[in-house]
Amino acid sequence: MQKETLLKLIAETAYNAGYGAKKHFATYDIIEKLPGWVALISAAAAILALFIPAFEAKWVSATFIIISIGAGNILLYDRDKTKYVEVGTALTERFHELRVLYHEVKTQPDGINLPDHANRHVNIQVAVLKTNVAKQIFLSDWYAHYKFFWQQQTGWVDEQLNFTLFRDKLPLSFTVAVILASVGMVGWFISGQVTSLLCHVFT
Repeated sequence: MQKETLLKLIAETAYNAGYGAKKHFATYDIIEKLPGWVALISAAAAILALFIPAFEAKWVSATFIIISIGAGNILLYDRDKTKYVEVGTALTERFHELRVLYHEVKTQPDGINLPDHANRHVNIQVAVLKTNVAKQIFLSDWYAHYKFFWQQQTGWVDEQLNFTLFRDKLPLSFTVAVILASVGMVGWFISGQVTSLLCHVFT
């Protein structure tokens, strides 16, 4: 396999390994931290309701009940949380091995075949494909994108894959959610203005 092709394949495998590692760490972080934050915020809202009338509204209570139920479902993942750390760590090790291999291949002359390096890549790729926990928690994709693209050093992978903001660095579901929320807010604002105008006209 020639150098140019091998560099691209190494970068693609590194993306899978690195993003996979961050997704497992994201699931672990959500399992470990979110229930505590939900409990803290719920307690703070209950205290504020003692002297701030707005927090006494039924919709506020209903919102926190729904969030608490969702946080309770996170406990279903708790018994397996160490697996997410173990798999995340293993995939991070593969990611660093690929980075070393990438720079070794990059120093080789252009246009030559590199069978030994290609075999090393195949072995690492097989290890990556066998290392995962299939069940991931809700929104771990969003958090994993942040951890991989905004915290991880991915410049060497980007040399081959040319990441873009909306195509790669932001999850599609996040982009759609933001667009829908923006449209909803604009629609709510416009409907409020129209209602106010009609009330003004007919009174």
